[in-house]
Amino acid sequence: MNLSTRQMRAFRHVAHTGSFTRAAELTHMTQAGLSILVREMERQLGVRLFDRTTRTVHLTAAGRRLAPVVERVLRELDDVTGEIGALGAAARQNLRIAATPLVSAHLLPRLLALFREQQPQVQVRLLDSSLDDVQKSVMAGEADLGLGFFFKASTGLARTPVASFRLMRVTAAGGAARDIGRVPWSSLRSADLIGLPAENPIQKLIDAQLAKLHIGPAERRSVSFFSTLISMVEAGFGTAVMPTFAMAACKRHEVNVDLLTAPGVELAFYRIAKRGTRESEAMRAFIALLEEKLPSMAR
Repeated sequence: MNLSTRQMRAFRHVAHTGSFTRAAELTHMTQAGLSILVREMERQLGVRLFDRTTRTVHLTAAGRRLAPVVERVLRELDDVTGEIGALGAAARQNLRIAATPLVSAHLLPRLLALFREQQPQVQVRLLDSSLDDVQKSVMAGEADLGLGFFFKASTGLARTPVASFRLMRVTAAGGAARDIGRVPWSSLRSADLIGLPAENPIQKLIDAQLAKLHIGPAERRSVSFFSTLISMVEAGFGTAVMPTFAMAACKRHEVNVDLLTAPGVELAFYRIAKRGTRESEAMRAFIALLEEKLPSMAR
């Protein structure tokens, strides 16, 4: 036996109103449809639940025994679904974002300040971690979306481009930094290059471009994070190549930046989410702001 909530609600309405006609009106059903639900319920239970006459409908002894049980089951079901709905609404007002340290430190604070002005009811949690950990956090459901240079799609994750960033040369200013310039890749031939570890995906792309131009990295210093790399350049340890998404961080240091030309190389910046996950209103609002504002932060 498997009574449905539709059957129980039909039974309850008839029991309360004493009329199939009135119960059908309350449930926005046809009287025939309501009668079918009640008859199916009686067939499954093997008893009559109502005594029917041409004018009145009364509960039988079995119906009177069943009525309080149905009332309690439906009340508890309505209560718990209401609570779950409230929890879901609260969850939709929270947004968890995972991003690499440089993005978290120099790009997202400005965006999140704007987002807070637009969506003050949304609580944002920022998780700053390595690129691999960003993907793991999103896959595990610990973050609603991740941001970074994800050059390869990962199983179970949806990858969507948000913006693109040029590669630029970063050199020590030795004083006040000048305006953004433009230089060819050939300007790196005599430079003492420093960078990220060779296995870093962005560094791999940079090294591939250097190799095309027969500029070998040779032995070079490497550090794990862009923020450290910028500080090393400022201190005079060498020249670095990095995407313009680090522009905001560079402006806080005494370094000069020049867009690399001949050729100009761009890197796609992505947002990732767990495949099949439904976007909340908060996530859609943040993504719209991200797509609007992020490109301008590379200038």
